Amino acid sequence: PPRTPRIYPMTQNYEKLRQAVEAVRDDVDKAVKGNKAATSRVRKSMQEVKAIAQEIRKEMLEMRDAGGTT
Repeated sequence: PPRTPRIYPMTQNYEKLRQAVEAVRDDVDKAVKGNKAATSRVRKSMQEVKAIAQEIRKEMLEMRDAGGTT
């Protein structure tokens, strides 16, 4: 039987990061066109992106320190 690939937390966080960036795309376009409410939504979304990216960075450091296996 085919093996189901194990989904590592980093993979899940990377997918969350990708989705968060994609979700804010429309608001970025609106903000560029001068929509001030959209700028607030973009800033809030970027805080989420930053937090997810920091989690990925932490996981990468843990993988490095564990010798590449987690």
